[in-house]
Amino acid sequence: MAEKVVLYSTGCPKCKVLEQKLRSVGIEYTVDSDVEEMLSLGIENVPMLRIGDKLMDFLEAVVWLNEQ
Repeated sequence: MAEKVVLYSTGCPKCKVLEQKLRSVGIEYTVDSDVEEMLSLGIENVPMLRIGDKLMDFLEAVVWLNEQ
């Protein structure tokens, strides 16, 4: 995968589920837990997954990961 994958996370249970799914399908990603940065991006709920320029909420990310 050429696009950068970022998981915006606070370590909540849903965040951990998404992180586990990323690992299980072998996708390289970074975790960003900077709340100020999340707020500056308009992120008010976590987890959010960014792939390239696209932001996905938990459900969108799970669907995307299940397709990988």
